[in-house]
Amino acid sequence: MATLSFYLVVVGGLALVGAFALVVAHLVLVAQGDRLLTPRLAPSSSALRGNLAVHLDGGAPTDAESSSPLSAISGALAIVATSSLGIALITRAIVVGRGPWGNLYEFTVSFAFGICAAAILFDRQRRLPALSAIAYGVALALLAYSTTLPNAVVDLVPALQHPLLLTIHVGMAMLSYGIFAFAFAAGVAYLMQGDTDRFRWLPPAKRLDLVAFRAVSVAFPLFAGMLILGSIWASIAWSRYWGWDPKETSALATWLVYAVYLHARSQRGWQGRPARLTM
Repeated sequence: MATLSFYLVVVGGLALVGAFALVVAHLVLVAQGDRLLTPRLAPSSSALRGNLAVHLDGGAPTDAESSSPLSAISGALAIVATSSLGIALITRAIVVGRGPWGNLYEFTVSFAFGICAAAILFDRQRRLPALSAIAYGVALALLAYSTTLPNAVVDLVPALQHPLLLTIHVGMAMLSYGIFAFAFAAGVAYLMQGDTDRFRWLPPAKRLDLVAFRAVSVAFPLFAGMLILGSIWASIAWSRYWGWDPKETSALATWLVYAVYLHARSQRGWQGRPARLTM
């Protein structure tokens, strides 16, 4: 089954290459204003219609949110890639008897899965192909890096042999970091776009700011839960809740940065370029 898991990762990687290539080709069509593009309609619901719904959604749809046959195929390939990686991780979990993130190879594949899943979740309507392209590119880089790592199934060191906490703690890290990576994509796109909306193939800056805020709002509590479970695990393994080692310190620094961002964004209306630099 470990071999099957490896082949599923390969299939996922190939599908992700196709999804990335097609979404980039779609963005080229957007930049050229091709007639194959189908404009998006303004959002509406039974409760909110017209200007209010558009405002809450970050503005009316732009050329960057158009659809095309290429974007549709890219979205389908992204789902195939994410599903393949997910099944590969489940298969690996059955083999090792715990969450499939006990070494660097397993976590790298899991991180790539989390990024792809976050991209699909936050772009369900396929309105943000530019952000998906950045997310897929990061996931592809991780999968390429995973090919350089040993993928043999090995036992954990005794201090870390706690299957339940390992599964939940690192699983929350995988999900939160994957969503943070999508917020990072929104931040990069915002810095490229600028306040004047320089590129027609990128969503407007206002929508990018909103997407980043929503992504961080979802990932932040997951990340906080991961820190709490990590301290409990450290107490079980090493009889101390916190040791200020590099991993713990960097995780705490990340949490503090996003805590400051969310507080400033919610209470002080902190938006724009300085907020995106925290991504």
